[in-house]
Amino acid sequence: MRAAFIEELGSPDAIKYGELPSPLVGPTDVLVDVFATTVNPVDTFVRSGAFRTPVPFPFVISRDLVGTVAQVGPGAAGFAVGDRVWCNSLGHDGRQGAAAEQAVVSADRLYRLPEGVDPQTAVAVVHPGATAYLALFTHGRLRTGDTVVVVGAGGNVGSALTVFASQAGARVIAVASARDADYCRSVGAHEVFDYRDPALFDKIRAASPGGVDVYLDTAGVNDLANSVGLLARRGRVVLLAGARSTPVLPAGQLYMNDCSVVGFVISHATTAELAEAADAVTRMLRSGRLRPRATEVMPLSAAADAHRRLEGGEWHGRRVVLRTAATDTGPSDSTDYRQAALLANSERFI
Repeated sequence: MRAAFIEELGSPDAIKYGELPSPLVGPTDVLVDVFATTVNPVDTFVRSGAFRTPVPFPFVISRDLVGTVAQVGPGAAGFAVGDRVWCNSLGHDGRQGAAAEQAVVSADRLYRLPEGVDPQTAVAVVHPGATAYLALFTHGRLRTGDTVVVVGAGGNVGSALTVFASQAGARVIAVASARDADYCRSVGAHEVFDYRDPALFDKIRAASPGGVDVYLDTAGVNDLANSVGLLARRGRVVLLAGARSTPVLPAGQLYMNDCSVVGFVISHATTAELAEAADAVTRMLRSGRLRPRATEVMPLSAAADAHRRLEGGEWHGRRVVLRTAATDTGPSDSTDYRQAALLANSERFI
């Protein structure tokens, strides 16, 4: 099979595209013919070694996939050849990744793709969608009627947080770039504030006189000195980014108000937590409420370029979908495929 893989940790230049042996199917595994995968920031962290996790070389990169079941292990109940499926937890903790024409997935990490859902749409949202669900409900303990602040609401995880929170009956205050204000409102934000505004925290405080119940930071700013002061009694701060941040924690305010600060990465989620999130993501996909803001499609052979461009900050609010050679019929030239992908995927999904 053809795959995007690395033989050592390093920069995007370490990514190779070529032939690898097809993976072997264990008793509780499912072999999937991969339609597409994506590029997530965490994929770049694993590739570079910034996120330490077992990496068996040669190591296939990426964690998300949509595809079709090709073979089912004797103990992998619930799946049949031909089923459309998805996964968002490969490429970590010793598991080979998804950036290949075939991937082996443990049956307890594989989920059915609903009929009528476009696979390209699905693969773009399953990772940010599941991250948002677990951040809100498992770690943020969201309740109906809560006031929620989402920092970085114009991004992929931030917009998914906004969708899930508003659908759950929370009041969402979005913090984002001014150019993203209309988009944030369209996905459920009740109010939007510019993250550059020097009066930002005063405006959030005025907009939430009862205090903020859940404060989620997807941007890695992690300004605990100000955010903890916004919290209602027993309010929760959930940190989802900013691995190198070292904020000042106002511990007195925190404990005197029964509040908490929680860190969360989806890579540490249990299979039970992932399955619960998958149910929620599947429902939202089926209803059409969870969609990517925009996508750009590239061939799997361009994985190294995709990593470079992601690390360069090129894709604001856009999800990159890598199609396998078996499904990609577009241009393969490095200039042509970019132009073709932009033309074919310029629609904004709101």
